[in-house]
Amino acid sequence: PDQVMTLITRLNGEEVQRTTTDLLIHSIPSLIAHISCFTELEAGDVIVTGTPGGVGFKRQPPLYMRPGDVVEVEVDALGVLRNPIEAEMA
Repeated sequence: PDQVMTLITRLNGEEVQRTTTDLLIHSIPSLIAHISCFTELEAGDVIVTGTPGGVGFKRQPPLYMRPGDVVEVEVDALGVLRNPIEAEMA
């Protein structure tokens, strides 16, 4: 069986999403195997699979990221990806 990992998303330090990888439709090993058929994966690559519940427009009141915010995505077995939000370039 695949290792079940917990994924947590924080916006400015506040937890806004929490889920586990066992809820994915396809397992992480099968995703990696499939993607590897058409592209070479390298260290640092990110595989985006969608988002769990709790996204901005579905919240009451809605919650959107703004320039200056910091979003963190943590996967307990892997680490934390932290990015500042910047204004859209015209």
